[in-house]
Amino acid sequence: MVQPAVIRKFTLPAFQFRNYRLFFTGQGISLIGTWMTRIATIWLVYHLSHSAFLLGAVGFASQIPSFLLAPIGGVLGDRYNRQRALVLTQGLGMVQSLALAGLTLSGMIQIWHILVLSLVQGCINAFDAPLRQAFVSEMVEDRAALPNAIALNSSLFNGARLVGPAIAGLIITATGAGYCFLIDGLSYIPVIAAFLAMRIKPRATLKSDSISLTSLYRQFWEGFEYTRNHPAIRPILGLVAIVSFMGMPYLALAPIFADEILQGGAPTLGLLMSAAGVGALMAGAYLSLRRQITGLGRLIGIAPAVMGLGLIGFSASRIVWFSTVMMAVVGFSFLLQFASSNTIVQTLVEDDKRGRVMSLYIMSFMGMVPLGNLAAGILASWIGAPMTIAIGGVFCILGATRFRLPQRL
Repeated sequence: MVQPAVIRKFTLPAFQFRNYRLFFTGQGISLIGTWMTRIATIWLVYHLSHSAFLLGAVGFASQIPSFLLAPIGGVLGDRYNRQRALVLTQGLGMVQSLALAGLTLSGMIQIWHILVLSLVQGCINAFDAPLRQAFVSEMVEDRAALPNAIALNSSLFNGARLVGPAIAGLIITATGAGYCFLIDGLSYIPVIAAFLAMRIKPRATLKSDSISLTSLYRQFWEGFEYTRNHPAIRPILGLVAIVSFMGMPYLALAPIFADEILQGGAPTLGLLMSAAGVGALMAGAYLSLRRQITGLGRLIGIAPAVMGLGLIGFSASRIVWFSTVMMAVVGFSFLLQFASSNTIVQTLVEDDKRGRVMSLYIMSFMGMVPLGNLAAGILASWIGAPMTIAIGGVFCILGATRFRLPQRL
């Protein structure tokens, strides 16, 4: 008979905690739906408009709230019960997806509907994302298991990124985008159930008698000053912001490559996004097997340069198989940088500032993407999508050459 101690030895550290196992199962199902909606949305926008600018505009609308509202979400995450707040944000996300499904399946959907609902989803995500990032430390009570949990989260996200786009491509081809939105709406149910089933120990929260703009600003500024003065967190978030702005718009412009440049369609778009997911999943698997954070700082400095080379190769390709390989390179290096950055920041940050610092991480990551999408959409309408993506790749390489950490990590 296998002894429990032996089982624990071969179990990934994060999976030893019941709360994390619940989260992993529920979130795994939900994220497949999320990726289906992402692919269906950009394909629907392109199908309705054939406009690079509108692709960028929808990407902007869906993520600009993360830049504007994430700081508030971070402060609230340090003040209140994160578990209950996450149940609320996930429930609102389900309503938004079902509304998008209803409009699409009824044939009433228009571009302005997508813009408004993308903005609504962006507002929900602006609160949900920093809450989920900070909540990891509550699900995984042993700080030593935190890097493993973060890496597994990244693997989960990108495993769904592999499966979701492939399913979305098939469903869009067979029945249209509406059923992708419907499946996404229903996929929120397992993760909501998982959050409700968790048993979380009470934690200390920020002391404040009432919510006011003054108190929110003061508490956010405290977290901002802490981040600005931290010798390791500050340069990490700076590089995340550069790559998010210059490198990530390839997602918004991908339908142009799939349809016009590679002469494919929704299945080709699904293939490209799945290839990026394969690369990211491989990086996540590698990081999940690491037992310490030493050496992650070096990976953070190298990964953006590799991503930049992948983007330049993708922009120049006119062959499906080579574009697919380049997308895998981009996905691998992207996940290597962002998951490693998340791990180091979560390991170094003080617990009472975790929500606020992670909101700044979300601003640097998700908040800069919409600005990059908007800029890339405008630039692509002038000089074309390939040149736009190539310029982004060059800036990723330049950002990597300037990155320095003051300590051994």
